Amino acid sequence: MCGRYAASRRPEDLTGLFGVEKWEPEETLAPDWNVAPTKGVYAVLERPLKDAAEPRAVRQLRALKWGLVPSWAKSPEGGVKMINARAETVHEKPSYRRPFASRRCILPADGYYEWVTGSGERQLEEKGKRKRPRKQPYFVTPVDGSVMAMAGLYEFWRDRTLPDEHPRAWWVTCTVITTEAEQEPFAEVPAAADAAADAAADAKDSVDEDGGPRSLADIHPRMPLVLTQDRWADWLDPARTDPDDLRALLAPPPAGLLRAYPVGTGVSDVRNNGPELVTELEAPEEATLF
Repeated sequence: MCGRYAASRRPEDLTGLFGVEKWEPEETLAPDWNVAPTKGVYAVLERPLKDAAEPRAVRQLRALKWGLVPSWAKSPEGGVKMINARAETVHEKPSYRRPFASRRCILPADGYYEWVTGSGERQLEEKGKRKRPRKQPYFVTPVDGSVMAMAGLYEFWRDRTLPDEHPRAWWVTCTVITTEAEQEPFAEVPAAADAAADAAADAKDSVDEDGGPRSLADIHPRMPLVLTQDRWADWLDPARTDPDDLRALLAPPPAGLLRAYPVGTGVSDVRNNGPELVTELEAPEEATLF
């Protein structure tokens, strides 16, 4: 799954990376290294501009709320539970099939976090001696340091308790599409990378020697559906609405594009935020079962 991620890039950088034509400076979000459900997040999407003379789809950078609220929902309370949509069933689930057909987006990220239960803690949990075991967080990020383009959906929800002119009368919410996690071993950091990347590779070797996870599937059975750049235009195109045609875009990316490394347990508290949360540790703080 994807329940927490980092997104620190500036909107000025994202507009260039994704070829965005329209974004509103008043929607600027602060860098966030601990993005949690219900927070505001950046989304790249294509749709006609409001009140535009020409009804063509325009690529935009928008600030949405993470946690999709279906248009037919009576209240927005369920959105906090709808942060992920499974790629295998997104075309048929009532909450997602309409957005999948015409309201697809890209959620830019630096990477995402996933947690692994420590071995000793898991044994206590199995014996019923601990209900909430401590877990070791890992940060999953592109090997080359590029932006992680997570496939997403967005939806509009009207709050009928507010008048039309109220600024919060309309909610625009989103969800991250997930797929099966890669089982192939993690890719190595390129040998030509700088000193920081070399140090990261050394740390990764240390983690493996200490029994750390060697693939994404070792950490969690699900992962966000990451879109390579050659698929961005097709994914965002609102003119593509045929479900069978769209399902071909849900294929997982090539293996070897991502790596994972242990980070401090501070990210487990949503109140913590800052670049130190993605600092790579030489070894996990919590012993794992790998």
